[in-house]
Parts: sequence; structure tokens; C-alpha cells
Amino acid sequence: MTEEVTGIDLVREQLRIAAGEPLGYGQNDVTFDGHAIEVRLYAEDPSAGFLPATGTLEAWEPADEPAVRWDTGVTAGSVVGVDFDPMLAKVVAHGPTRAEAAGRLALALERMHLGGVTTNRDFLAATLRHEAFLAGDTTTDFIERHAPATTMVHDGPTADRVATTAALWIQGRNRTNALVQGQAPSGWRNARLPDQAVTLARVGSEDTPTDVRYRSERDGTFSVSITRSDSRSDDDSVRHRAMIYAWSVDGIDLAVDGIRTTALITAVAADELTGRGEVLHVTMANTTTSLETVPRFNLPGTEAPTGGLTAPMPGKVLDVLAAAGDVVVTGQAMVVLEAMKMEHRMTAPFDGTVAEVRVTAGDQVDNGAVLMVIKPADGPPTSEDGADG
Repeated sequence: MTEEVTGIDLVREQLRIAAGEPLGYGQNDVTFDGHAIEVRLYAEDPSAGFLPATGTLEAWEPADEPAVRWDTGVTAGSVVGVDFDPMLAKVVAHGPTRAEAAGRLALALERMHLGGVTTNRDFLAATLRHEAFLAGDTTTDFIERHAPATTMVHDGPTADRVATTAALWIQGRNRTNALVQGQAPSGWRNARLPDQAVTLARVGSEDTPTDVRYRSERDGTFSVSITRSDSRSDDDSVRHRAMIYAWSVDGIDLAVDGIRTTALITAVAADELTGRGEVLHVTMANTTTSLETVPRFNLPGTEAPTGGLTAPMPGKVLDVLAAAGDVVVTGQAMVVLEAMKMEHRMTAPFDGTVAEVRVTAGDQVDNGAVLMVIKPADGPPTSEDGADG
């Protein structure tokens, strides 16, 4: 920050002094120009108490504009593990006023193409745009008093635009890779057939997946209908009109209902072993939304177990406090994890019986790993309980 507002390269001065040279300026030479703000971009989950996150940076591309300073040592493909501090970058913006510096920094974060790891990016941008922050009301209880949004989740028309953008990028790739009749319009047939369709689910969310159906029209536009997967009627779908201006493997330029957007997109191939569909990291509308294409069929054994007690962060298992067959109550300590030099107690989410223990003391587990499987006390009987059928 000092370098940004004074123009003095402090590291250079330290090296000069270490080499026996005198300090290159006097106190009267130090002047201040404008305001500078730094944020620390971390792999952590603000909605879970800022617990550290791990994973692979599947998308990482700092925004070219506005011009800010990015101090980082990661790139797309970097793995964020548990052995080092999960800071990804220090980002610094300078401006004539505090508000301008904050706005420039927030915009740079919002435009960044970032996916694959949970981060505090949205929380930082929300804080920088908060009226209390802009007014300088930044005491140590700022988060508790003002509760900036921990993540940006689109709904309504904006969510529809994001889903439409992802679906039409996929159709553009399909046309580009077509080996037969590649020159034909998307979805062309010599008979009237149903619209093309893709089902998308927001990664890390339990929201209902979205069905996106689209058809190429004679005028070059696309008619798009969007329906939540739990809807039982086409009358519940929302219809849109889209026009593609340019497509590339890295993104798409299109207009949806007259709103033109250029989106950056990174696609990550499906994983058949886990049953995960292809993931698209779509940067538009002030954040990156990660959408998974929902497979039509799940491979047996890839479903998450019902009643699974999962690790909320990567860490080391210090102690296992229950065994298979134990009757447990809500809030009872089950597993002790060590993460970031702190001990965390994983507790039973409901009353029940431990059906399976999947870890032992000393195990290193990833975020989301199943630690135990608990059968709810009020759950339906299983065939092992002697139930019919």
C-alpha cells in the first residue's frame, strides 16, 4: 500500500541499504497521492465460517481491465492442498479517492475468471461495495455488524441468462466438432422433432437442476425455454430469445432478450468414475458460476450415501469417537479433525445409529469426504431390519 500511494519502491530501498548505500530520499520527499486498497484472495468458504478449501484451479484468468496489481504464484491447473496457506493472490487497486479504489478493485475481482476451488472472491467484492466500507466504517466487528454477502447466487432473469449462455456455448462446440453436416444449422432435421436439451445444476448447490431447451430458428436466432427439473408442466417454463455473435473454445458473445454479454467459459470433462458430469465455469454478470451438466444416467455406486457425515474442510483425523452400531444423538461429537492448526469436532446432524465408519485416526481427508454413515432414528426400515420387500 505504501508503494502505491507514495511511489517509493520499498523493496528496492531495502536492497540498496543492504548493499551499503544510503537511503535514497528524505522525509520531506515523501508525499501521498490518492488511496490504495489490498485484498487477499483465499481458497476458503465464507459461508462455512471461512474454513479453508482445497481443489484444482480449473479456471484462473485475472481480468485485464480495470488495471490493478496482481501478486500471485498460481495459474490454471495449480492444486490447492493442505500443506500451505491457501492464499491465492494479493490484489491491489489505486485511485484518486477511497470509493474509486474500492470500485476498481471490486470490478477486477468480479471480472476474474475463477473456478474449481471455493474462494472468498464474492465476499471481497461485496465488502468493497458495501456503503459502510466505503464510508470508512471498518472496525474489527465489521462482518458481524454488516454481514456482507458471502457469495453471489443469481436467480430469476440473470440465472436464466447464465444457463442459456452455457447451453448455447455447448451447442456451438457441438457444431464446431461435428463430423457430419457441420455446415447445417444447430439441431437441423428434415422433420419436426423435439428441441435440443441440456440439464444444468449449479455446482455445490442443492437447488433444483434447470432444463434448458433450445431450437435454431430461420432468422439465425435461438428460441430457448427454461424449466426447473421439478416442474410438472411446460406452462412453468420461461421463454427467451438469443442471438450468437461469436463463439470460441474460451467463451461466447451473445445477446439474450436483447442483453448482450461476452462470457468467458472453461469446460472440465466429465468424470465417469464419480458420476460427475461436465462442468462449465461461466464468468459473466459479476462472478463465475460453475454449472454441471447432469448425466442422463448415474453409474451404480456413484451416489452419495444417505446420512453421510462429511468433512467440511480438508484435514487430518485426530480421533474417531463412535463405532458402527453406536446410537448417537444430535450434536454428539463423532470425529475430531485437525485443519490449519486447529481442532474441529464433527458432530451428529441428527439422532440415529452409526451404520458405517469410513475413517481411522491418522487419515488425511479431503473436503467433502464421507467420515461416517448414520442411519436416522426416524428413517424408513431397510430389508436388513426385516421389512417386507
